[in-house]
Amino acid sequence: MDKIETRLAELGLSLPPSAPSRALFLPGKISGNLLFLSGQICEWEGEPKYFGPVPAGFDVRTGQDAARMCALNLLYSIKAVAGSLDRVASVVRLGGFVAAPPGYGDGPLIVNGASQLFIDLWGEAGRHARTAVNVASLPANALVEIEATVELG
Repeated sequence: MDKIETRLAELGLSLPPSAPSRALFLPGKISGNLLFLSGQICEWEGEPKYFGPVPAGFDVRTGQDAARMCALNLLYSIKAVAGSLDRVASVVRLGGFVAAPPGYGDGPLIVNGASQLFIDLWGEAGRHARTAVNVASLPANALVEIEATVELG
């Protein structure tokens, strides 16, 4: 087990056994020293677990759990494409999408669930540029989708 997977286990988390694609795209593509990761929704082994749009009275912590699940799927993709999570030199950027009604203002707080996991795993190298937006709907009626770009060492 590599260093980052050990840290993940210390946090009480693990990689999903798989992260199947829903359409005709790669989980990620390396260009130079950058790995561009396709968006991952809040599903586990292809089964969606959190659904949108955000309902009235929604607990942001539940949304953060959904975003963390997306991040775990991204970690699976990093390992599948790059061979090891330890190859990540830094997390460059995250893009977060939250299925929410017009006027919902806590989308960025939900996306923090993914951002925090990358910071917990890589420290300062896990800090990243980010976009967090609300959208009308996501694939499989998911609550959250996260995409990422990481630098490989």
